Amino acid sequence: MRCPFCKQDNDKVVDSRGSGEGSAIRRRRECLACKRRYTTYETVEEGAIRVVKKDGSREPYDRQKLLAGAHRACEKRPVSTQALENMADTIEAEVNKLFEREVSSRFIGEQVMKHLKQLDEVAYVRFASVYRDFKDVTEYYPYIEEARDRKEGEAKA
Repeated sequence: MRCPFCKQDNDKVVDSRGSGEGSAIRRRRECLACKRRYTTYETVEEGAIRVVKKDGSREPYDRQKLLAGAHRACEKRPVSTQALENMADTIEAEVNKLFEREVSSRFIGEQVMKHLKQLDEVAYVRFASVYRDFKDVTEYYPYIEEARDRKEGEAKA
């Protein structure tokens, strides 16, 4: 494994443990050159799932792309990286359970929205604004109302 800090290819595994419902192994590594530590995840490579985009084009599924969009939506919000990793694990498990070779980008986007709604309402609205390609402020209203109704329902319970 190449160190993300000094780019040397000499490390040792400090700790290993299961992660994501047993579908991955989390490894803490220490670079023997610069002594810094970093985390890697080892997963079983499933049959290569392809994502069908809105325009009909296809591209390989990319976990990092999913996480990048979620991280942007959660910027400066109290959502941990671990919570987003768990969200990605759950979405990947669902995709692998329901689809064999191809999944629509719409399905993935809807899953991210569903999970962000539970994690952080502001991040949910941020993600929705980009994912749904809002053109003006009035398009935010239904999402804000939905979040408000949900919060009021939780307060009454």
